[in-house]
Amino acid sequence: MAKNHVFAGLDVGGNEVKLVIIQQLDDKDDFQILSQNREVCSGIRRGVVINLQEVSDAIISCVKQAQEQSGKKVKSVYVNIDGSHIFLAASHGLVSVSRADQKISQEDINRVIHAAQTFSLPSNKEILDVFPKEFVVDGEKGIRDPLGMKGVRLEADVLAIGCLSPYSKNLTEAVLESGLQIDGVIVNPLASARAVLTDRERELGVAVLDIGSSTTGLAVFEEGNLIHAAILPLGSFNITKDIAILLRIDIDEAERIKVEFGSCVWRGSKKKEKIKSDFLSERLQVSKKNLIDIIEARVSEIFEQANKELKKVSRQGLLPSGVVLTGGGAKLPKIVELAKKEMKLPSRIGLPRDFVPPQEDSSLAAACGLALSGFDLEDVSSASGLGGIAAKIKKVFHPFIP
Repeated sequence: MAKNHVFAGLDVGGNEVKLVIIQQLDDKDDFQILSQNREVCSGIRRGVVINLQEVSDAIISCVKQAQEQSGKKVKSVYVNIDGSHIFLAASHGLVSVSRADQKISQEDINRVIHAAQTFSLPSNKEILDVFPKEFVVDGEKGIRDPLGMKGVRLEADVLAIGCLSPYSKNLTEAVLESGLQIDGVIVNPLASARAVLTDRERELGVAVLDIGSSTTGLAVFEEGNLIHAAILPLGSFNITKDIAILLRIDIDEAERIKVEFGSCVWRGSKKKEKIKSDFLSERLQVSKKNLIDIIEARVSEIFEQANKELKKVSRQGLLPSGVVLTGGGAKLPKIVELAKKEMKLPSRIGLPRDFVPPQEDSSLAAACGLALSGFDLEDVSSASGLGGIAAKIKKVFHPFIP
């Protein structure tokens, strides 16, 4: 991997913009966070940019703070894309092996993946990335890396992931307007997965669930491959709104109550126990059990929707490495306990890995994963000399594919 280089990850989602700058430690596989900054931004709704100027201004503010803290100039970033407009499409490609000795080259692999991603799309949709699921050489299925093998016909089954073009263009415009260049655009749960999952988890079968403010991203891996992804239109701010409505308090009070007293599972013995806090007005009599019941109901709904997505690929309750919870919403106490109950899977909190000192903030998973992607791309490009589509495909997702 790159030594002494810095890379930046820009998380544009929920109601915040987050920017992380990281650097690899010398002669180690570990990384150091040089700066982490965030700005509240009302120009984003459910992961989609709705006000270019507000988002651009928030990015500019983050960059200014980051450069002051790190002493590094930020010129370009990896940025995530979020929202329920994200879609998946399975596709198949077929080419003839080009070399006279029938030995499969990198060029052949590039061509078959390009063939697989060449399919008809509505004019308002675009493909962001493609992920090879398996290759087939002369009818022999289940091949993960055909490079160097011999054959006449090469096929590829891929999973393409795309988005609505207007949303992608608005995101791109907001970033460029801030003065930054874009190194790559990555779907949010895949960025989080890069930061929090282990190779063994991806191999055995795992789901990462990134619970953000207004959306929850899901990515499912098995045998090292991405097999499913989805963006659920629910997040931790839905919990805050539920608390505000059902307890008849304002949204700021609801958020503070959630953070200070919230939990996903009730374990008390006094059902009428009241919440006491300096920031609550004396007229408010809030039952702690009622609060937790509200939170549990909404978080259970998120898990229910995630289960429906797992059912689409026949993996509900059938992932040996279980579900890894990350994002700001994963900070809720006892959420792992509720996840085990609702999803019938092993569960843990996913924190960004390989950082010194250890990173303890799950809300930075996506930003850290985006920044780590820069090292991945430089490592792959310098090691293999790949260009064009090969570099694009391997890109930041090479931990997930052969």
